[in-house]
Amino acid sequence: MQIINLRNKLHIRWHQVIIVGCLFLLTIPARAQNDVSENLLDYDQEWIHYGFLIGIHESKYRIQYSDRYATPELDSVHSVVPGALPGWKVGFVVDMALWKYISFRVLPTVGFYEQNLTYRYTDGTELTELKDATLVELPLMLKYKSARRGNVAMYVTGGFSPSIEASGKGDELDTRQRLQLRDVNFSIDAGVGFDLYFPLFKFSPEVRYSWGLRDMLTAGEPNDFDAPLKKLTYQNITFYVTFEGGPSYLRNRKKRKR
Repeated sequence: MQIINLRNKLHIRWHQVIIVGCLFLLTIPARAQNDVSENLLDYDQEWIHYGFLIGIHESKYRIQYSDRYATPELDSVHSVVPGALPGWKVGFVVDMALWKYISFRVLPTVGFYEQNLTYRYTDGTELTELKDATLVELPLMLKYKSARRGNVAMYVTGGFSPSIEASGKGDELDTRQRLQLRDVNFSIDAGVGFDLYFPLFKFSPEVRYSWGLRDMLTAGEPNDFDAPLKKLTYQNITFYVTFEGGPSYLRNRKKRKR
């Protein structure tokens, strides 16, 4: 079944959305310094916090051509061009303090992805192989933040993220006629963001880049789609917003209800 590509329907250039998000991050500290009083004064003394995250991303393949690409067998293939397509993520946040400015974060996430490869041939024709996937991801991250200034703190984060595809592969006949990829991937993630302290929660916009480590091509018999390729990995850039509370927030909420 052909899926609806929102990028084509709405003509949204998602890399521009990410860039605007980065510029938005740079303007936040100046605005937040206008706050008169400090919020959540005991927040950073608590050892664990919980929350949720929402993200929009742009992802694409990185490829290396195989030796067969330069042989007469594939002389009709001019090039293989990866496309960058949008998607979104949603997940939970568990943040555990290790030292004063360092914490360990577990971020179970579900991501909805689209990627494609456009095969261009010497006769001027093109063929696009579009793949969509639902991935269950488990980023394990270290977060290092600056000293808090008023209600703002800047941070950098990095870590390791395993993922597994949760969506089905279709029937055997269909898979023989499509680009075949592995179900499990591993990536290195790095990002930067700001912690903004509000009276009842902490809000954190963040931009994070992900480099896929594993060659996703399967070791099975090659077909027309993977014959020109030696290696295929993922890369994506994501703009996140996270909302986090803590034990003191839960206690204060119970007191207000009473």
